[in-house]
Amino acid sequence: MMLFDKILNSDIQNFILENTGLDTNKLALKKNPFSQIDFKIVLNQIESRTKSKDKLPTWFNGKNIIYPSKISIEQTSSEVAAKYKSNIVSGTSLIDLTGGFGIDDYHFSKKIEHIVHCEINSELSEIVSHNFKQLDALNINCIAGDSLITLKQLNQKFDWIYIDPSRRNDAKGKVFMLKDCLPNVPNLQDIYFKYSNTVLIKTAPILDISAGLQELKNVKQIHILALENEVKELLWIIEKDYSSEIAIKTVNYTKQKEEIFEFTWNSASMVNFEFPKKYLYEPNSAIMKSGGFNQIASFFSLDKLHKHSHLYTSESLIAFPGRSFQIEWIVNYTKKEMIENFSNKKMNVTVRNFPDKVENIRKKWNIKDGGNQFCFFTTDKNENKIVLLCTKINC
Repeated sequence: MMLFDKILNSDIQNFILENTGLDTNKLALKKNPFSQIDFKIVLNQIESRTKSKDKLPTWFNGKNIIYPSKISIEQTSSEVAAKYKSNIVSGTSLIDLTGGFGIDDYHFSKKIEHIVHCEINSELSEIVSHNFKQLDALNINCIAGDSLITLKQLNQKFDWIYIDPSRRNDAKGKVFMLKDCLPNVPNLQDIYFKYSNTVLIKTAPILDISAGLQELKNVKQIHILALENEVKELLWIIEKDYSSEIAIKTVNYTKQKEEIFEFTWNSASMVNFEFPKKYLYEPNSAIMKSGGFNQIASFFSLDKLHKHSHLYTSESLIAFPGRSFQIEWIVNYTKKEMIENFSNKKMNVTVRNFPDKVENIRKKWNIKDGGNQFCFFTTDKNENKIVLLCTKINC
């Protein structure tokens, strides 16, 4: 606690607040104004607080908050994601077996009466416990140590277990599997069900959904959460003895709206394949991750350009969870037409089911980046290589 007292010194706190957002590399060149503390510790507080501004506004705006390393801030859930997870859980008790900086637990505590935050790093556990008091989250009990030992020692039934397994360092370069993470959830699943009937697991977007379903038993729901069209988290709900349909929910938060699409895993859906019509649709990243390519075509009564293109078309404009475009021109992918229509032009290039990469296409046909025109290099239902010149529709 002595180090905490130094960080919480009013002069040091004011210095951190005043220098938030500034370049810490330049600050490091200056003389340490505080003889009682290593200047690197102060600079870390400034860097971590700066990184928290948009991602963790509750912490950023709190008083006397202590931050862990900036890497911990980068790896933690955003508050947007934490709030989403808090709407999944219910009941009176939850234990978090991989507590970390406590963002998720703070938001869980708004919905659930009793929260247990387990963290194997005792210093981080102490930091989190201090911050919860500053944020008036007094219904969270922080316990330092091995979470499996804590679970057995508490020996009680919780409404929820929450776990965010981290990839082991020796698993780098391998295919991402849950068995390569700590804790090893597939191996421990039966033990967890002794202490709760429902487990919420957060995994990184890199995990393949089919692979996850092979490793986990009793999966009831999978939530795919994206922020500004970037998938951030996969959330798996497993329930003791559950063996029915698996519900998939995709969510993409943009500055303007919340895009939601839901379907049942492996549900049968009829799809029509057609040549491009008046409008073109590209699903958001959460839907792309879900693999619900046929389901979304069926739900919105859209035609697909090709089995593997994952681009959709219609004669009438619809509200679609992703990007929408009006097709202005369809160009056959030939040397003559490419030179006539693309050379020295400024365009946004996207590739879908096409045998070349964006950077190679730009170089080959001298296409500059940017502008208001969008072009999709893709393949039609007859296996012809085509380019769709489009105008983006903002809706």
